[in-house]
Amino acid sequence: MEALKRAVIRVAATPDGRLQELPFLQRSLLLPLLSFASSLFRLSLALRRRLYRFGLLPRHRLPVPVISVGNLTWGGNGKTPMVEFIARICVEAGIPPLILTRGYASGDEAKMLERHLSGTSARIGVGANRTAVAASIFERHGYMKFENTLYSKKLSNPHEFGSASENGKVGVAILDDGMQVSDGQLKVIKSKMHTVDACHAVFFTRLTPSHFFEVKNQHSTLPLSVVLNRVVLCVSAIGFPNAFVQAVGKIGPLLVDRLDFGDHHSIQLNDIEMIKERLGKLKDRFNTEVVAVVTEKDYDRDALILREIHNFDVLVLCSSFQIMPSYGQGEDTFRRKLKELIISKFGG
Repeated sequence: MEALKRAVIRVAATPDGRLQELPFLQRSLLLPLLSFASSLFRLSLALRRRLYRFGLLPRHRLPVPVISVGNLTWGGNGKTPMVEFIARICVEAGIPPLILTRGYASGDEAKMLERHLSGTSARIGVGANRTAVAASIFERHGYMKFENTLYSKKLSNPHEFGSASENGKVGVAILDDGMQVSDGQLKVIKSKMHTVDACHAVFFTRLTPSHFFEVKNQHSTLPLSVVLNRVVLCVSAIGFPNAFVQAVGKIGPLLVDRLDFGDHHSIQLNDIEMIKERLGKLKDRFNTEVVAVVTEKDYDRDALILREIHNFDVLVLCSSFQIMPSYGQGEDTFRRKLKELIISKFGG
C-alpha cells in the first residue's frame, strides 16, 4: 500500500512536460486511472458549486471576517506556514484569530500550529464540521463586534489597543485548507486573475530553511551547517516531499537520500526498523556520519516514536515563511492589503 501511495505522489508531483519520464507501468496504468478520477472530481465540484448557487445546499456565514487559505496544486506547498503568518499579523494587530482546520489523520498541522502559536491570542478549532467547531468556540469565548471605524483603527494602530482585546474574543476566522505549481503555471494563474480583475494583488512566497532542532529536545537550536559534509536521509510523510528534499540538498550535505511515505502517514515500529536499516546501509557505504532529517509536520505527528531511532542523530528542519518582493510588492504591502480586506469584509 505504501508503494502505491508513493507512486501516486510521484505521478501527481510530475509536471505535464515530464510525464514521459515516468516508469512504463505508471504511465500506462496509474496515469489514466488518476486522470479519470480527476475528471470525476472536477464534475463533482462543478455540481457542488451549482447546488450552492441555487440554494440547494446550505451556506453558513460566521459573525467575523473569514480568510480562506488553500493550495491550487498538490499539498505541501506552504499552506500551514501561510496560515500561521496571517494569524500572527492578526495577533499583532490585537485581533484574536480562530484557525479552523479539519485535522486530517493524526492532526499534525494543528499540533504544529498549536506549538508555534502557543502563548498568543490565537485559538485553534479542529473538526470536519468547521461551522459547528466555530459555533462552539464563539459560544465559549464570544466574538468581537466592532464598527468598521473602530476595527480600522485597531488594525492600523495595534499598539494603542494592545495584543489582547475584549477578554480574548475572536475577531477573525482563518480557514485552513479552503482550496487545493511550476513557474509557467504561476504566470498563467496570475494572468487569468488579472483578466477577472486587473486590480488583484498577487504575491509570491517561499519557505527558507532557518535551523534544526533535535527530535529528543524540541527546545534545542542547531545551525543549518550541522549537516555539512554529512550523509542525510530525508524521511517525510507529506504531500510534496520533493520540495523538502531539495531544500535539504541546497544546505550542502555530502549526499542526500530519501524515504517517502504517504501524506499524513503515521510512523509505525516497522517503519522505524526500515529507517534504521537505510541509515545503517548509508553509514556502511560512505563510512561517515549519517543523520536523519524530518519535517516539522512529521515531528508533530510522530515525536515519540521517532525517538526510537537509536545510534543516529534525528533532526527536524525548521523554515521561515517569507513574502518575496515582486513588482514593487513585498511583506509590507501584503500586510496592508490584508488589513484593508478584513476591514472591508467585517460585518458585510
